[in-house]
Amino acid sequence: MKIVFLEPLGIPNETLKQMAVEVVGDRAEIVCYDNRVEDAETLIERSKDADCVVLSNFQYRRNVMEHCQNLKMVCVAFTGVDHVDLEYCREKGITVCNCAGYSTVAVADLVFGFVIDLVRNVIPCDRVVRQGGTKNGLVGYELEGKKFGVVGAGAIGSRVARIAQAFGCEVYAYNRSKKELDGVKFVSLDELLETCDIVSLHVPLNNETRGLIGKEQLAKMKKTACLINTARGPVVDSEALAEALKQGQIAGAAVDVFEMEPPVPEDHVLFDAPNLIATPHVAFASAQAFEKRAVIVCENIKKWLDGAPQNVM
Repeated sequence: MKIVFLEPLGIPNETLKQMAVEVVGDRAEIVCYDNRVEDAETLIERSKDADCVVLSNFQYRRNVMEHCQNLKMVCVAFTGVDHVDLEYCREKGITVCNCAGYSTVAVADLVFGFVIDLVRNVIPCDRVVRQGGTKNGLVGYELEGKKFGVVGAGAIGSRVARIAQAFGCEVYAYNRSKKELDGVKFVSLDELLETCDIVSLHVPLNNETRGLIGKEQLAKMKKTACLINTARGPVVDSEALAEALKQGQIAGAAVDVFEMEPPVPEDHVLFDAPNLIATPHVAFASAQAFEKRAVIVCENIKKWLDGAPQNVM
């Protein structure tokens, strides 16, 4: 049996390998690569003899896996799994597990970093004060009493809702399946967009959520509203968002995710839009989150070896 970590996972490789050895014992050989390489040829070479591979968020598709005749498990050190060819895995009986929960705190933290930056004009204020300017034209507003919308009430969305309540917001939520959260009013997506001052997205990427927020949806939002996307890039139509910001249809936006993984092209349509904060898919990335992730990865592998896989997608 061979288990291959196809890339580093944010903690020292020596630590990661020791953690894996502790849970796997002598049941498998463990290989940990110390760099991230995404081309198909290298991925095939690294994983062709593996029974289990571990990867985070790069593309791992049929063109690679069909060369891996021993492959029985793909452990995704990430929450979303849309970058893995699930259809092929189902065809071949390959178990796919994720690491749901490891980044819940980290993502929710960044959401409110974005929110405060936007509603209090932190970045423009920083720029102005360095140029000898004042607060004129940059006075923001408090969160208390504002209507905060959460799209997707899973673990991250639920935590964001609780934090918003702590700020004194009136919290609304939209979720595909029926759910209840104390003090949160569940409404349709249209009602949420029309009502809320801040809209934060927390849905997975699938056929139903791709393009969920486009021109029509952005037109329903208040002109004073802000949109936060720490979910997946294709959930939002970037061209429509850029146009909405340029036309003043909404007041601001913050995005951590794009149609591709960073590096994002310098001419990306959103980078010309006003009142936009962009970060390079960093919401999930904190020192504590990486430690939590390594623990879940090792436990996923152990459970799979024991014949009782967890976090199966």
